[in-house]
Amino acid sequence: MAVLFTVLAIVVTVIVLTQEVPATWVYLSPLVPLTVQWVTGLYLFAVPYRRRRDREPAATRS
Repeated sequence: MAVLFTVLAIVVTVIVLTQEVPATWVYLSPLVPLTVQWVTGLYLFAVPYRRRRDREPAATRS
């Protein structure tokens, strides 16, 4: 799915940029799903570390 999104975004952007007056919203529109992917990726990266920290007794934390 990510590969399809990337290829589609590149193809559409190239097509739009070949026009005389390119539409700004077309090449900025991929930022919305990429931002969602970035935020969820950071969350999924941090989950194991939070769980590990929550399982440690308070006395052993530094």
